[in-house]
Amino acid sequence: MQDFQSIVSSPRLAYAEALKFFKGEGMLNDALGRLAKDLESKDIDYVVIGAVALNQHGYQRLTVDIDILLSAEGLEKFRNDLVGLGYRPAFEGARKKFQITRENIPLEIITTGEYPGDGKPKAVVFPDPKQFAVVIDGIKTISLEKLIELKLASGLTAPHRLKDLADVQELIKVKQLDKTYAEKLDESVRAKFIELAEAVAEADEQN
Repeated sequence: MQDFQSIVSSPRLAYAEALKFFKGEGMLNDALGRLAKDLESKDIDYVVIGAVALNQHGYQRLTVDIDILLSAEGLEKFRNDLVGLGYRPAFEGARKKFQITRENIPLEIITTGEYPGDGKPKAVVFPDPKQFAVVIDGIKTISLEKLIELKLASGLTAPHRLKDLADVQELIKVKQLDKTYAEKLDESVRAKFIELAEAVAEADEQN
């Protein structure tokens, strides 16, 4: 099988692979489906987060890796039961960064209790994956409200994560959300959501 990293480094091959990805096909989707089955076979609770979750919720955005949320116990079980069986550490000593061996696709694991954005304590925290899982096309995905909440908390606290705020704007457009959706979110991020929703509504009125 061709190496995924060599594909994404070639503009022509990357474009073809991107088209497959948005159709639910291609190497990354194959790896994602296999990962989900492997986790479920070991009774490891998970949800996909990051760009994969954005795509699951309808916002098409390219990605070259897979991010998942596990509990601390789930991470330990993954390391004990699956590393060496289709997954390998991304580098010597890596605890949360892996490679999916067959396609050589990066896999990053976030654990329950970590804080988004700058990593400092805040009201919004990465939850237990069992609490906010929705199944979309057979893949356990973090719920839309929790995805938005985490993206907002990240973008508000880390200058290098401003793209997370843009991602929320795109989700607002795709899911046709209005500012009342803020009531579903943690109080610490409501004002920013309302600001973004109003900006989207204003842009729609001008077009």
